Amino acid sequence: LLIMLLFGRFSMKRIELSIIILSYNTKELLRKCLESVINEGEVETGSEKWEIIVIDNGSTDDSIKMINEFRKLTNSKSKSVNPLIFKLIENKENVGFAKGNNQGIKEAAGEYIMLLNSDTVVEPGAIKKLLGFLENNHSVAISPLLVLPNGQPQIDYYMRFPNSWQIFLYHNPILRPMVMRIPFLRLLVAQKAGNRPFKVDQLPGAALLASREIWHNVGFLDEDYHFLFEDVDWCWRAKKLGVGRMVVPEATIVHIGGASWKRSLKENSFGFYYQFFASMLLFFRKNYRKFNATIFKWLIVINFFLTLKPKLAWQFIKNDGKQKYFLR
Repeated sequence: LLIMLLFGRFSMKRIELSIIILSYNTKELLRKCLESVINEGEVETGSEKWEIIVIDNGSTDDSIKMINEFRKLTNSKSKSVNPLIFKLIENKENVGFAKGNNQGIKEAAGEYIMLLNSDTVVEPGAIKKLLGFLENNHSVAISPLLVLPNGQPQIDYYMRFPNSWQIFLYHNPILRPMVMRIPFLRLLVAQKAGNRPFKVDQLPGAALLASREIWHNVGFLDEDYHFLFEDVDWCWRAKKLGVGRMVVPEATIVHIGGASWKRSLKENSFGFYYQFFASMLLFFRKNYRKFNATIFKWLIVINFFLTLKPKLAWQFIKNDGKQKYFLR
C-alpha cells in the first residue's frame, strides 16, 4: 500500500493529479462539480494526465447512474484528446468522510492528490494555478480560496486550531457576528484572508491539495472521527512534521458547504451539534494533554448552558463527550 501511495500505479502516461470527490446524495451538485473539473482537465495537454476518482457513499438519489454516464463519456474521450481518467468506487453505506476519502487516496496514482467536495464548482484555471504554486513550493499543502456563490470568501473555513476562544466567542450564535467583525477578536478564532498566498493553521477538506510525498508522510485521514474535524487533525499532524499550510487566493472554488448533511441538520439539529463538539473534543483528547482536554470538555458543557442548550449539556456529560453515528 505504501509503495502504491508513493509511486502510483503503472501508466503509459504520467498521471499528474488525482482528484478525489466524495459524494452522498448530492446528484445535481455533483454533476456541476464534475462538469467544472472535466472542463478544467480538458484544457491540459501533453503527456500528463489527470484522474477523477469519485467515491459514492451509498447514495439513494440515482447518483450512480449519473456518475457512470460521466465515466463512460470521459473515458471514451480520453482515448483521443481528453487527458482524463475517470474511476468510481461504490460503497453500500455511508462510511463517513475520512474512510471514504481514504479509499480514494489508496486508489490515487497522481503525483499530486486533491480532496474536493461534491458541492464545489471549480473556477476556470483554479487547479492549474494550484499546481503551479506547488511546483515552486514542494513542502506545503494548499487550498484555493473558498467562496460562496455570491463571491464572498468563506473565512470560517480558515479557522485557527481549536481553542477556548472559539468555544466561547465563535460558537456562541449571539457573539459570533460581532466577533467576526472586530479584527482583533476575529484573529483569536480565524485567520484573515489576503490577496496573496497566506499561511493558515488548518486547510478545509473541501479542497485540499498536496504532493504524494506529503500525503505519504502525514498519512491518511483519521477514521476515528466519525464526522467533522478529520481535516483539522490531518493539518495538525502536518504541522508537527513541518509541513506548511497555505491558501492560494488567486485560485478560487465556489463552495456551497454541507450539502450532504444539511438535511440531517434540519431533521436532527440536536444530534448535529452534539457530534460537532464531540469531534472537537476528540481532537483535544488526541492532540493535547489529558488535563487540557478535560478542561476543554467542561468549557464546552458551560457553553451549552450559556447558549441555552441544557439538554445538550446533559447528554455531553452523560456520554463523556464521545461521538455518536450522526450520519447513520
